[in-house]
Amino acid sequence: MTATVLITAPQWAEAAQQRLRDAGLQLLFMSGPVNEETLRQTFEGLPIDGVVLRGSPPFTAQLMACAPHLRVIAKNGAGVDSVDLAAAARLGIQVKVAAGANANAVAEHALALMLSLIRNLSTLDHQVRAGYWPPIAYQGRDFRGSVVGILGFGSIGRQTAHLASCLGAQVCVYRRPQQALECAYETLDDLHAFLARVDILSLHCPLNSQTRGLIGERELAAMKPGALLVNTARGPIVDEAALVAALKRGQLAGAGLDTFDVEPLPAQHALLQLPQVMLTPHVAGMTSDAALRVALMTADNILQGLNLA
Repeated sequence: MTATVLITAPQWAEAAQQRLRDAGLQLLFMSGPVNEETLRQTFEGLPIDGVVLRGSPPFTAQLMACAPHLRVIAKNGAGVDSVDLAAAARLGIQVKVAAGANANAVAEHALALMLSLIRNLSTLDHQVRAGYWPPIAYQGRDFRGSVVGILGFGSIGRQTAHLASCLGAQVCVYRRPQQALECAYETLDDLHAFLARVDILSLHCPLNSQTRGLIGERELAAMKPGALLVNTARGPIVDEAALVAALKRGQLAGAGLDTFDVEPLPAQHALLQLPQVMLTPHVAGMTSDAALRVALMTADNILQGLNLA
């Protein structure tokens, strides 16, 4: 019997689709809303053997219990915070990620946000378009010599550190207490000491029970006055209300955010009212080359999970 793979989106890279079809798999796409109810209806209507997880729809224990044929969930990316990993393990469902496939793209995006913030590019662009020419006394800030703090030293964090270092920044990496970490950069294992050390904080850790709300009011207050925060990881790592308050009172000079608590970002959200914040719609890893690498690695993960590789 032909195995069926569900893609939780209306489209996916053609080369990745072909890789699965060449292995004899049938592909099923979701063209409407993707949520727990529509997923449950799909699982109850068809025997689904594998899932290509695009976006972050919820895969709860209750949902997976409705999918008795499901053997593998392959995230088309890296974050699986929407999947109940404990339930998947109990049910014998493998959960795989495309680790490192989009690391370069995300690191470049993080660096672009850093440079844009530290040189105030968004504000200067708006001023010129509005007919205002800053006085000759205007001075920006230097990236070279600034301390870039990397919180989360996986493939993306390592590449971000490398790029920042190549442009002359000092790099400081946070490591958990007692964590053995091979690193050519300065490391600190006290979170508040680390935060007080950096001029730009760049977040690259996964979202889990330990990192949810990790950067809250106390942590933001520990940062240098005028520091910058960049988040290309997951929105809930940062307490958004505390971040807005820190920006409004001037504790932070700016923030560059690619991820948010709720996506898409709701209209009238407080972050939209802050000109010192740069916002991008969770696209840091979405370059043409990275998208293809991620999709092909995801296809390979499906094949491995179904014992077809």
